[in-house]
Amino acid sequence: MPKLNEGDPAPNISLDSDTGEHFELASLQGKNVVLYFYPKADTPGCTKEACEFRDTSKKFTKANTVIVGVSPDPAKAQAKFKDKFDLPFTLLADVEHKAAEAYGVWKEKSMYGKKYMGVERTTFVIGPDGRIKKIFPKVKVEGHAEEVLAAI
Repeated sequence: MPKLNEGDPAPNISLDSDTGEHFELASLQGKNVVLYFYPKADTPGCTKEACEFRDTSKKFTKANTVIVGVSPDPAKAQAKFKDKFDLPFTLLADVEHKAAEAYGVWKEKSMYGKKYMGVERTTFVIGPDGRIKKIFPKVKVEGHAEEVLAAI
């Protein structure tokens, strides 16, 4: 599992988006990118986080910044989540968790004493040069979008 640090080149992501189209992270070179990994679409924490990004999305756009959400959900579930909450940004279907592994956020978790593998809620800010500017590990959802905006 790679350990990424601020200043490292961001690993490219090549996945299907919520629209079923192919997405390449490299296509966003020249812009700031907020790449946020979340465990599961349409669950309370993930919904709150997505809605905070939605509510501040205009500020991100003004700052030449694109928001991209990633979770292990299939494209159909991402599309449903996006429609339900009117999310104005791309959601990626990382079904085989290749992106989560490349970014080091596919971790052993435990709930009710059961161990399982899943996404650790983490946000990466990638600069226009394709390098990681800031990493927010183990994100607390409340106020996170503003915190990320401040880092840009």
